[in-house]
Amino acid sequence: MKAAVIVFPGSNCDRDMAVALRSAGADVQMVWHKDADLPDGLDLIAVPGGFSFGDYLRCGAIAAQSPICKAVINHVERGGYALGVRNGFQVLTETGLLPGALMRNAGLKFVCKSQALTVVTSDSGFTEGYNAGAVINLPIAHHDGNYTADADTLAMLADKDRIAFTYEGNPNGSANDIAGVLSENRRVLGMMPHPERSVDIHHGGTDGQALFRAVVGQLTSA
Repeated sequence: MKAAVIVFPGSNCDRDMAVALRSAGADVQMVWHKDADLPDGLDLIAVPGGFSFGDYLRCGAIAAQSPICKAVINHVERGGYALGVRNGFQVLTETGLLPGALMRNAGLKFVCKSQALTVVTSDSGFTEGYNAGAVINLPIAHHDGNYTADADTLAMLADKDRIAFTYEGNPNGSANDIAGVLSENRRVLGMMPHPERSVDIHHGGTDGQALFRAVVGQLTSA
């Protein structure tokens, strides 16, 4: 199973993402944002957290215009898998690959802590390693994690079981406590919490392992 981690100026979770994917069995390559093409034979693209381009304009807005994002869009439109975490989630919404937007936290403060989440659906390659309704703990660290969408979009996400995770005790004002959403074909996941920071017991927890093992296993057996 082959994966790529996209690196932008200001990315700071790219190596964490690569370590998490490799620990789950993936062959991982790092791809610079100015590259126009992705490596051949990719199964999964991961867009990591950080502060791409200093979070100028809207978070992820400049990164979404990078040459590599055209290739990311093409990969997804061909049915490829993609995972965006924190800034990566922001980038995926800015490219239009996921609905909604990430706004400033309701309290206008950066939040950094271990956060309880509810797994809303296990019906995706990313979440099938969890039981729907289970409560897990993942780190969060963001200033612009307030998920926002219009009423019709929020109703559609709920009706089509496309909400992957919700917050237990909303830390940022996200609509309907949403912490992560899936694309229509369920092959793209965007989430604000950091599963890649929860794969080693020495780092405080391993609740993120199931996500990486699930998607790597899904794509290895496909």
